[in-house]
Amino acid sequence: MTHRFRIPIERLLVARLRRELKGLPTPAHLGLIMDGNRRWARSVGVDDIRFGHRAGAEHLDRVLTWCAQAGIDAVSVYVLSADNIAKRDDAQVSFLFHLLETLIPDRLRRPDGLWELHVAGNLDLVPDATARALKEAVGATRGRPRRLTLAVGYDPYGDVVDAVRQVLWDAADRGDSAGDVARTLEPEAIDARVSAPDDDIDLIIRTSGERRLSGCFPWRSVRAELIFCDVYWPGFRELDLLRALRTYGRRRTSLR
Repeated sequence: MTHRFRIPIERLLVARLRRELKGLPTPAHLGLIMDGNRRWARSVGVDDIRFGHRAGAEHLDRVLTWCAQAGIDAVSVYVLSADNIAKRDDAQVSFLFHLLETLIPDRLRRPDGLWELHVAGNLDLVPDATARALKEAVGATRGRPRRLTLAVGYDPYGDVVDAVRQVLWDAADRGDSAGDVARTLEPEAIDARVSAPDDDIDLIIRTSGERRLSGCFPWRSVRAELIFCDVYWPGFRELDLLRALRTYGRRRTSLR
């Protein structure tokens, strides 16, 4: 199908999907795994994978607009795990730090922005300039109506272990024994201490066709619906998002 005909047809499909979504449950909290940037670059004939990562970072802004229009109040995005930082090529990781330091914070800080930024992860793993830019964006966006959490330097095992460790330290400060902790420990105590988002994720969408979560906020995703989309992240369309929301809404309706 040529571009000339594809765009009008997609607009018609988007309009129809918006009508179909009326009356269906909408996820209050959406998780996104933005996968496939490098493969997308190669698929459009560009060997430099930085092209794909930049396109993916720019595309996040567009997808957040669609999410707001769909009535989603919180979005958590799996950006760069501690494992990615340790194992990926140094040049690639440095470019991702550059995007996190410049493009993403600059777009989030715009005066008309809707999203309050939060960061989950260990910013000690990123360069000082990157950490500073993210922290400044957190301050600049405070009080906005919707919440965006970026996982940067995030360790899914460490997040839960650190939360349990904090429970034990707090108990020791009170003079409680290990037995006291074992008898009284409830999930809420860990829930209050994980660095991941403040509430459970309702739906996780992963692009690129991969069928795995890769440690995406495990404490918050235990009840999440999962949708794996067979398009690369920079090619993820509003049509794809709305189809995922329709699937989610129908699943949730069937459980009532």
